[in-house]
Amino acid sequence: MQQPILIVLHGEHSTPGRIGNALAQLGYGLDVRRPRFNDPLPPTLAEHTGAIIFGGPMSANDDDEFIRREIDWIAVPLKENKPFLGICLGAQMFARQLGGKVFRHPRGHAEIGYYPIRPTAAGLALVELWPECVYQWHREGFDLPPGAELLAAGDTFEVQAFRFGRAFALQFHPDVTHAMMHKWTTRGHQRLELPGARPRHTHFADRAVYDYSARAWLSVFLERWLAAADT
Repeated sequence: MQQPILIVLHGEHSTPGRIGNALAQLGYGLDVRRPRFNDPLPPTLAEHTGAIIFGGPMSANDDDEFIRREIDWIAVPLKENKPFLGICLGAQMFARQLGGKVFRHPRGHAEIGYYPIRPTAAGLALVELWPECVYQWHREGFDLPPGAELLAAGDTFEVQAFRFGRAFALQFHPDVTHAMMHKWTTRGHQRLELPGARPRHTHFADRAVYDYSARAWLSVFLERWLAAADT
């Protein structure tokens, strides 16, 4: 029987979205933890296939205890050579764990909506076909940590995906569902006014264009990510 995937979320009602659905379809149980609300993180991943830390409205530079705890905890999958994935905030935490810097754009720009990315040769070796544009919801980015391999780049924030052994970081949101997009653009509507953010209606228009390729990419990516657990 397959061991569950540890899922780390940051909102009281957050879900792992499309990624959670895809993992469930592959037969993996989901062990959901919310350290922000005092859920413990396991001292070892011996009972888990791997771990994913998802996004949230906070910053990886915040001084909150749970932020520091999660950043420090990422050392567990790295030490045990277990598959790890950080998404948006989780990716920024991972960058910090590896000694990278998390920062705001020098001109205050944000990526809220769909934006183009460019896979590197390493990214194409991992997944042959990448979506032309991906969904973003952030105003901070990170540099490429020492020893990490760049998988995809962007224009506003250069580092969009990287790999470090069996661990990956994605600045963008392959987890987003149509319902999540409605929720974020409604409850987080203030962010739509940030410099560089896309108007709300374009989020849904662009989803109709780019979501198929994003879904196909995620399916292959998760297979390759989980394959690391078997080697």
